[in-house]
Amino acid sequence: MTATDPALTALAQGWCALSLLHGRIEADIERALQAGHGLSVREYSLLDVLSRQHDGEGGHLQMKQVADAVVLSQSATTRLVTRLEDRGLLARYLCPTDRRGIYTNVTEAGLALLEQARPTNDSALREALDEAAKNAELAPLVRVVESLSLNSPAPVPAR
Repeated sequence: MTATDPALTALAQGWCALSLLHGRIEADIERALQAGHGLSVREYSLLDVLSRQHDGEGGHLQMKQVADAVVLSQSATTRLVTRLEDRGLLARYLCPTDRRGIYTNVTEAGLALLEQARPTNDSALREALDEAAKNAELAPLVRVVESLSLNSPAPVPAR
């Protein structure tokens, strides 16, 4: 294949369209969450992921799993957890069976903020997708996103 190969050009154009769609959606959701709730997209995502944890076997995520789920490095995730902990939205505690392990749970205040922010997130997502669907280049990607089951939680990558 050469640099002018039509297959490579199409692949690059597809990637650019996907990147554009992601950027537009994330920017729209960011504006809405910041304006309405003082949350960034990353903060919202972290609260959402951690709110799905439960007590008992397999109910807690290691920081690497959390980092993978919110698409951040482990160090960036730790900084994000610290910021939300400082705001009283998260709390850390030692694992009862392995004192080296540290878990993070969403506090009642964090759960309340998450529930307030969820309709804002969902509405901003819907509006961003509707706007993107008007663009011929992005419309096929919007249809793919809409075909996915948005009601099921995103799988947390295995370690």
